Amino acid sequence: MLALAMLAGTAAMRAEIPEDYYAEIYGKSGRALKNAVSELCKRHTVVTYGSLWYHFPHTDCRLDNPDLVWDMYSNKTYKFRGTSSVSGMNREHSLPKSWWGGDYSIIYGTSAQNSDAYTDLNHLYPSDGDANMAKSNFPLGEVSKASFNNGSCLVGTPMTGQGGGAATVFEPNDEYKGDFARTYFYMATTYQDYTWKYKYMLNNTSWLTLNEWSINLLLKWARQDPVSDKELARNEAVYKIQNNRNPFIDNPDLMEYIWGDKANEVFNDPDPDPDDPDKTARLITPVPGTTIEFGEVAIGRTLTTKVYIKAKHLTGDLSVLVYKDESNSFKASVSTVPRSSAMTAEGYPLEISYSPKALGDHTCRLLISDGGIVGSVATEISASCLPVPTLKPVVALDASIGGDGQYTARWESSSDDVDYYLVTRTIYGAANEVLSSDEFSTEETSYLFDDLEAGQSHTYFVQSSRLGYLSPASNVITVNATNGVNDITTDKPVAFLAMDGAVVVKCSEPLHDVRIYGINGRLVKTLGTVHNDDIIALPGGIYIFTTGSNSHPSKLIIK
Repeated sequence: MLALAMLAGTAAMRAEIPEDYYAEIYGKSGRALKNAVSELCKRHTVVTYGSLWYHFPHTDCRLDNPDLVWDMYSNKTYKFRGTSSVSGMNREHSLPKSWWGGDYSIIYGTSAQNSDAYTDLNHLYPSDGDANMAKSNFPLGEVSKASFNNGSCLVGTPMTGQGGGAATVFEPNDEYKGDFARTYFYMATTYQDYTWKYKYMLNNTSWLTLNEWSINLLLKWARQDPVSDKELARNEAVYKIQNNRNPFIDNPDLMEYIWGDKANEVFNDPDPDPDDPDKTARLITPVPGTTIEFGEVAIGRTLTTKVYIKAKHLTGDLSVLVYKDESNSFKASVSTVPRSSAMTAEGYPLEISYSPKALGDHTCRLLISDGGIVGSVATEISASCLPVPTLKPVVALDASIGGDGQYTARWESSSDDVDYYLVTRTIYGAANEVLSSDEFSTEETSYLFDDLEAGQSHTYFVQSSRLGYLSPASNVITVNATNGVNDITTDKPVAFLAMDGAVVVKCSEPLHDVRIYGINGRLVKTLGTVHNDDIIALPGGIYIFTTGSNSHPSKLIIK
């Protein structure tokens, strides 16, 4: 009975795909097909970073228990707590944002190049924080020797022929490999015009976007792990938020027409209706049940988002109305959408802005009617207005130095409620000239860099951000290519004693802010307070220990 119920649910979810949603990609092949899919997918409602935890309870709840988070990165059990963040979890870009220089400015709605992908729910998932830290910005791959294994995913040395030059890869659990493959197909298609800074899996020279080894890997994973009920349900939930879908979930064979066994063949409607007898006026997007969630906004700020209105067989223009409840805080860019614009492949980009007049939660509705459609389509709109935050400076800590040009920038956790940390890193050459200066955002209190070269020095400072406001800059930390972790000692009276599979702590007083790094500089574990004779379980390897009260790190070999 359960299997029948799941099949029925799958059929129902597939049936919810709008009849004309994929019309513009049919009848095409090769590069033209990929371009058409890209145009279809990238025209979507771009959500704000601050709204993601409002959306995750809809997109990533478990099918068997809506109160639990569906985490593809660990086997831990996390619970949703309303629409706030989940302790221990991150908002994870499955395709690392550093690969395209992901711009964080879309967090609060400002316009910036290459920003749409930053908050695209089709590749953003709630992730266990430890697993997310271990995954870092490594490419996907199959691991031959693991340096991280939480029982659900692996991080380590890639199999021969994989990694695209990276020394480390991330391998998800078998049951999610197809999920990640279809996510990467979506990203490599939707954002094919981005300039890729890291080219482990993608390139800027071929219209295929994906490198040959990554094509082979992703096709293999997608074939071995077919579309699941989880993916179907998530696709529907994302559609009601962003008004776009992952076509590689709806049409699993689409990947074969672009990269696989059917490359250069024409992709046609799998269920064509040549006569199209139904000439009834209808909306394609937005669909009933769509929500527009602005998330949290500081008073005095205005956020704007777009809703693409697409329709078919209209007999006249569409009417647009923002009404009900606190509608005075929201505004639509027009009251009438031209029939000619709504019936194009692009659709009409209706802008909705939120300018709160007072603190608190605000809701209203967007109503679309007329044009010959029967009845109307109502879309829920909501947002929360908060006071302008006051942020204290962050304290930056000395970097943890690893091998092969790696180091981990570190800083103390802010006592303020923050959305993310912004790390500003500057690279200086041998003559102390500035080679580059970039900004990196993270929710963690550390960030791994792997590009420290001989003769260079790097500096970094950190700021916290909340509701689009930045704290004053932290102190500046300098990292030199010559200051590796050498001659490591320990301040007395602290000692870390190695034993098989564990470490015994010896200290005369409790230790605070204990951090354990791998020899490559990757943060392995953070411990709040450690006491004398505490035992820390660790797999075999070389580790570096630091504490908040001791000036020198300690190095141990665990067998």
